[in-house]
Amino acid sequence: MKKIKIIIADDHKMVRHGLINLFSMEKNFEILADTGSGQEVVQLALTKYPDIVIIKISMPGLNGMEATRQILSKNSKIKIIALSVHTEKQYVMGMLDAGISGYLLKSCSFQELLTAIKVVLSGRVYLCHDVTGVVVESALASEQNKIESLFSLLSQREREILQLISEGHKNKNIAEKLNISTKTVQVHRTHLKKKLNIDSTAELTKYAISKGLTSIDLSPGYHRPKKKI
Repeated sequence: MKKIKIIIADDHKMVRHGLINLFSMEKNFEILADTGSGQEVVQLALTKYPDIVIIKISMPGLNGMEATRQILSKNSKIKIIALSVHTEKQYVMGMLDAGISGYLLKSCSFQELLTAIKVVLSGRVYLCHDVTGVVVESALASEQNKIESLFSLLSQREREILQLISEGHKNKNIAEKLNISTKTVQVHRTHLKKKLNIDSTAELTKYAISKGLTSIDLSPGYHRPKKKI
């Protein structure tokens, strides 16, 4: 039987190593690679051709939501399963909008993950019990929310820069990470403020958190409190 090829993306090594050990006890699976980087999982997925990518949502640099969009825009055959601690609407619906085939909480059992893999490979979507309510509520509310959100008007590059801004990166550092000029970053920053009708970096950060681009613990100041003068 052909083995199911998997890539694991989570910035916590313990989670990755735990999953690798569990999959090693199953004869029908092959771990192609594991990474803690959103940027790297995109490259790995597009060069190693996995059947499944198991991905965390909140990762620094490039979150799982954006990584999912980039992977599926180049190879729609890959099935992506989100493995997360988040049950909030912006994460669940954000990942579904990005194109995932499955969403599980980290509190789920490994056996349920195996079931999810089987389901998504059959062409269906798998949602763990604790997030199905979020999807149902969102569907019921969709008729009341037909106005296109401002977030959907942002380009891929603008979403990437918005995340990096919210994580406290300055223009020069963002330019280096994305291999673009500082001037280009400033232009994107200006466009972001105009499109979102936001004046300050603090408000951009709050907006990014509300849309699930980054989590509160990755935002500037959360784990690096300002020193008292």
